[in-house]
Amino acid sequence: MSERSEHRYEVRSREERYRGRIFDVVTDEVTMPGGGTGLRDLVRHVGAVAVVALDDAGQVVLIRQYRHPVGRHLWELPAGLMDVSGEDLPAAALRELAEEADLTAARIDVLVDLHSSPGFTNELVRVFLARDLAAVPAGERHERHDEEADLQVVRFDLDQTVAMVLAGEITNASAVAGLLAAARARDTGWSALRRADAPLPR
Repeated sequence: MSERSEHRYEVRSREERYRGRIFDVVTDEVTMPGGGTGLRDLVRHVGAVAVVALDDAGQVVLIRQYRHPVGRHLWELPAGLMDVSGEDLPAAALRELAEEADLTAARIDVLVDLHSSPGFTNELVRVFLARDLAAVPAGERHERHDEEADLQVVRFDLDQTVAMVLAGEITNASAVAGLLAAARARDTGWSALRRADAPLPR
């Protein structure tokens, strides 16, 4: 029995609908199996990082932040965009941890990578595990603006956050994935963790 050949989806044309700092919106004409083409709207995103910050007591840092698209506050991980030119992923994760949670970490590993919503965007989020935490000195803390000025920073036991995920109290995609991955990694002795500089999925 011969192996089925995989169709190659080629972009025949692209029309830009919107260009912004964080994302662009385009419509691609894509070749489909059978010889035709189809139009696909796509949000091209700069990418993001998120951090499960785990302290020596087994607690993780969550932030509660207002998210206008859903019209309410969400429990999330410290996270942010890959919008600083030339910044590598681990440095971005540590920057966001400092800016949003006033913490540094002496150890950082990769927990999980996820496409947040691949039906319409190419956004890729890398979630890190940060350990050996310490507080950013008071005089060096980041000044927060806009929605970030309203941030709440709270520590929860890791198992409690898993229960919150399963109860529907945590719905942010990177938080759900990161917290479940952290609990699994802890339960297996951290053996599945990847190095902080591991390559992104192709």
